[in-house]
Amino acid sequence: MSDALRLPAPGGGFTAFTPRPAPAPAPAPAAPPRSRTAYAAAHVVADPLGGNAIGAPARLDWEATLAFRHHLWDQGLGVADAMDTAQRGMGLDWPATAELIRRSGAEAAARGAALVCGAGTDHLPADAPATLESVITAYTEQLETVEASGAVPVLMASRHLAAAARGPEDYAKVYGRLLEQVRGPVVLHWLGAAFDPALAGYWGHADPADAIGTVAELIAAHADRVAGIKVSLLDADLEVRLRRRLPAGVRLYTGDDFNYPDLILGDDQGHSDALLGIFAAIAPAAAAALRALDDGDTGRYRALMDPTVPLARHVFAAPTYHYKTGIAFLAWLNGYQRGFTMVGGLHGARDVVHLAETLRLADAAGVLTDPDTAVRRMRRLLEVVGVAP
Repeated sequence: MSDALRLPAPGGGFTAFTPRPAPAPAPAPAAPPRSRTAYAAAHVVADPLGGNAIGAPARLDWEATLAFRHHLWDQGLGVADAMDTAQRGMGLDWPATAELIRRSGAEAAARGAALVCGAGTDHLPADAPATLESVITAYTEQLETVEASGAVPVLMASRHLAAAARGPEDYAKVYGRLLEQVRGPVVLHWLGAAFDPALAGYWGHADPADAIGTVAELIAAHADRVAGIKVSLLDADLEVRLRRRLPAGVRLYTGDDFNYPDLILGDDQGHSDALLGIFAAIAPAAAAALRALDDGDTGRYRALMDPTVPLARHVFAAPTYHYKTGIAFLAWLNGYQRGFTMVGGLHGARDVVHLAETLRLADAAGVLTDPDTAVRRMRRLLEVVGVAP
């Protein structure tokens, strides 16, 4: 075991840190859970020699990026790719996204693994106003790429639609047109303003509570074309309200990285399935917890899942949209990528005190798969930023 680290602490000063022993590895590959459908939203690994400066085209380490998806599949989880966790709208441009979808689709098909991929409008110019028709055309272009890959499309929330729409009827028009033309059922996507401030007022309502009826009515009108909806509002009560209004057979995938244990466990009126960014960081623990739920062992489910919540709440702390930095940081600590770099230079979005606390909480959650490697890498990072470890 590595020597103890002196980690910078919130509020100043240092605390000693010695990690716990690594948890016993789960047998892999594992079968998918039976009682819940679960996807981990995967990040992308930047090519450390690819540039990837702010505003530069994204260049990925394809070997490490795809290997990480196999790691998630090995746990029995599905992969949600090309979504906000993969830095859509924050460094990952459409050419790299399209290549990611094609490559992930081929890898998923080769092993018969579950894959959903985001289709959006982010290849439209960010600085030019869009019309409803141009939004529909842009979605259609990306849908073709996702459907050709063999993945299930996720109709991602669109900044361009949020800017162009004048009320709920405009959302109904756009989504109605898209759902009439898709080849098979898709997943809708409701991303709250905490994740992307440009999505405030989505569905035509300033208050998300007022949008519940609009969303439920849209899904009911197209229930044969909607496999589910991912909801990332960080509001468990609103999620449950929508869940109880969904037609039979339409899943609600929680994207609530604050309240997921309760939402996945559910109640006597139903439960949420999962499509979560934090699952990429806690995959072995999350998969083991879901297998416990399969066996009806809610005590073990809680014992495995609940300790991950402080880590998730920290990684997704405000500004929430910078959670991607914590996901990539934990992948680096656990040895899934060579360096702590991100496209768009986003590895600089969290300070060293925040990252030190991420390490502490990951250890407490039991999700450091190789504590010695984690300590060694954190020691090097502290030296680089000028903190004596």
